Amino acid sequence: MKKESEIGQMQAKAVNDFCMTVCTVNGSGSATANTTLLRAMFHMGIPVSGKNIFPSNIKGLPTWFSIRVSKDGYLARVAHDDIIVQMNSTTFTEDLDYNVPGGVIFYADHIAVPIHRDDVIAYPMPVKQLISEADVPRNLRDYMENMVYVGVVSQMLGIDLGVVHQVLLNQFTQKTSVAESNFAMVKLAADWARDNLEKQDRYFIESMPPLEDYIMTDGNTAGALGAIYGGFQFCGWYPITPASSLAESLNTFAPQLRQDPKTGRNTFAIVQAEDELASIGMAVGAGWAGIRSMTSTSGPGVSLMTEYMSLAYYAEVPLVLWDVQRVGPSTGLPTRTGQGDLNLTYFLGHGDTNQIILIPSTVNECFTFGWQAFDYAEEFQTPVIILSDLDLGMNQWMTRKFEYPNQPIQRGKILWEEDLENFGKEWGRYLDVDGDGIPYRTVMGNTHPKAPYFTRGTGHDEYGNYSEEPDVWVRVMDRIKAKIENAREKLPKPEIREVEGARIGLIGMGSTEPAFLEAQDKLKAVGIRCDYMRIRALPFSQEVGDFIHAHNVNYVVELNRDGQLNQILTIDYCHLTEKMVSLAFMDGLPMTADYIVNAVVERERK
Repeated sequence: MKKESEIGQMQAKAVNDFCMTVCTVNGSGSATANTTLLRAMFHMGIPVSGKNIFPSNIKGLPTWFSIRVSKDGYLARVAHDDIIVQMNSTTFTEDLDYNVPGGVIFYADHIAVPIHRDDVIAYPMPVKQLISEADVPRNLRDYMENMVYVGVVSQMLGIDLGVVHQVLLNQFTQKTSVAESNFAMVKLAADWARDNLEKQDRYFIESMPPLEDYIMTDGNTAGALGAIYGGFQFCGWYPITPASSLAESLNTFAPQLRQDPKTGRNTFAIVQAEDELASIGMAVGAGWAGIRSMTSTSGPGVSLMTEYMSLAYYAEVPLVLWDVQRVGPSTGLPTRTGQGDLNLTYFLGHGDTNQIILIPSTVNECFTFGWQAFDYAEEFQTPVIILSDLDLGMNQWMTRKFEYPNQPIQRGKILWEEDLENFGKEWGRYLDVDGDGIPYRTVMGNTHPKAPYFTRGTGHDEYGNYSEEPDVWVRVMDRIKAKIENAREKLPKPEIREVEGARIGLIGMGSTEPAFLEAQDKLKAVGIRCDYMRIRALPFSQEVGDFIHAHNVNYVVELNRDGQLNQILTIDYCHLTEKMVSLAFMDGLPMTADYIVNAVVERERK
């Protein structure tokens, strides 16, 4: 068996470049400890991301929190662990198998499971002993045990304890005594590690220049803030993982940011409905009345909302729907991530429909799309769906600070009393006056006698009159299609990252972007030059077709089984089908760069 010192010398020193996974059980209170480690490294100027892989039960099953540390800014998930912090005996052996040769395991020494590998460095932690020495109250011991590994890991990797202390104070801003008791446990454990453990591994943390323009948060919080800054006035919602925290964030921040300064009264309403049907029904009614309306849900909720969304499409009611995707079909894997709702949402509704979709890939884009979606919804008088996912929505990401919207709210073609007086032509709610497919509308509060109209989900003509005439039906439906088509060039354009001399295209969307950016660099290093295009909206703009046409082959990589983005691309660009290859893959976990690299290399060899 190799000595630990020999194992540590097997590879060169690794500074600010590793993946560390903390293995605990759900409900053990480890979230605070994990976030403390993550944020401490971030505040030391080191690019990091944190992913929580947790079960769908309330308490007791294994959970993992992975921290990617990368001085080069690569923040996608990796499929291995350089460092394991093991607090769960039931997954001890299995978790150790993910450790790289020369890797590290910190483990609670009361776990009586043999270490079956001789190519890793093991650091035992006397968790129970230290808890006993600190005289922690019995009801807090399970939670305080987590602070032991924060202290030991910080000492052994070189994480600044002063920064750890400040992070804890920031997390418990209203409970300084709690922060101090947690830090006392961290300090006790760090002192023990300093006196009793010899550094044998190759992993180190060293401060980098401060990330002054960055913050750490999750996509659901960012989306809620974007909605608030975009003038949201109503949200009807029903709890569902992983979308619940978006509405919960609205509840947290809206009272702080959206109160009338004179009266102190809220200028918004947030209603937790009895189910998804009620929540979308409220959102459609509020949008029809003329206020900025939204809801949030995930795949099963979207299914239940289909009829109301179809009504909003045909009656031309603006609203915003956030779909924070999980893994289906059915209940599926409610606490795993995927991109399996693209077809569902793009064609959401019965009959001939296709919806406007915005697909953020970063937390910052969740914020931006959070306010832009309302402008698009009102401009085109239609629902707008923001397609996020669990990885982006619930996990911790570093992102540039949000920028306040730099343009006035765009309400589209809305008529008030004076507008109706000067309209010139006879007004009809569904009349295409300007030839762009978008009619004019009035909303609640307009007192002009011409303002009212009858809203129908049944067949109607340009003036809202009931009609089953074939030519009327064709005319109205073609106009609605035209306005959605006209949205192509106004929606967010794809972002393209080029490599000189590339004849291969990579196409993706959403939260897979960190994996694509890393894969693009890795492929270039092995002699495969690829350009990368990230789709940000549907329907597609001209740039999407141009990108596909410009490359010999385009690999479409996405987190679903059937290649749904590739399917929609082949519908729009059927003449370019031979230039597109689907490399879809879905196992419920975030995309890795290595998957993209290996899949592309294998295809290119063929």
